[in-house]
Amino acid sequence: MKHLLKMLDLSKEEILSILNLADQLKYEKKHGIEHAVLKGKSIGLIFQKSSTRTRVSFETGAYQLGMQSLFLSSRDLQIGRGEPIQDTARVLSRYLDCIMIRTFDQKEVEDLAAFGSIPVINGLTDFSHPCQVLADLMTIREKYSVLEGLKMCYIGDGYNMANSLIVGGLKTGMQVSVATPQGYEPDPQVMDFAKQHDCFQFTHEPSAAIKDADVVITDTWASMGVEDEKEVRQKVFAPYQVNKELMQLAKPHAMVQHCLPAYRGQEITEEIFEAHADEIFEEAENRLHAQKAVMVKLLQK
Repeated sequence: MKHLLKMLDLSKEEILSILNLADQLKYEKKHGIEHAVLKGKSIGLIFQKSSTRTRVSFETGAYQLGMQSLFLSSRDLQIGRGEPIQDTARVLSRYLDCIMIRTFDQKEVEDLAAFGSIPVINGLTDFSHPCQVLADLMTIREKYSVLEGLKMCYIGDGYNMANSLIVGGLKTGMQVSVATPQGYEPDPQVMDFAKQHDCFQFTHEPSAAIKDADVVITDTWASMGVEDEKEVRQKVFAPYQVNKELMQLAKPHAMVQHCLPAYRGQEITEEIFEAHADEIFEEAENRLHAQKAVMVKLLQK
């Protein structure tokens, strides 16, 4: 593994290796065992999209691994004034040991990796959110001890979370069902991958997707970049709310995941969110451990 650009790039073995290391690092952190295994290394954190969890977890994780982290917003970089991404990649490669970028276009992430000479981590694009999905898989495995054979259901917008969950779930042997409104389906590249698996189901009916699910996942209806569609989306997505009635179709003790921020009363009700808050915030914490595992995998020789 040279980079973490999208879930499609990872093998099942690489995903499980990251999760195993994340479990180990989490255990060490909980028991006060220091693991500054990347002391002397540096990571640049490029943010063209704002963030709470991504910024705090990467900065904290880098510190715990002994690294220096540099927060770089688009206002801080010449990239915000039109410098080509390939030039930014080649310059930063001479200063840093690793780059994390949170941006809009997947091509920006791919170009950073292609033109730079250091590992690149995708902190989120419109196409993919691999760091979040690694944390999701880690959280699910903590609850059930396995991934293979479980049914994961995603209900909502077929955006970056759906794209990455489909791939991550199928590669680790899960049954994956997805329900989105018409016109909001996952990326065709992801759907082509998914259709190769018998354990994949796609539907426009949430009740069909959630039946007998072990894990139910949703996301905001209007992600960054499409906020101007918020009113339209609220009407279109209203039947896709994760609520008590829908959850009754899942398995009795199904877990709920949400990558946050959550808009209670829209994609998920207050009642369901609070009933599963421990699982959701464990998932949020696991961003820290999963991303530390990724940094160690990419940088420790």
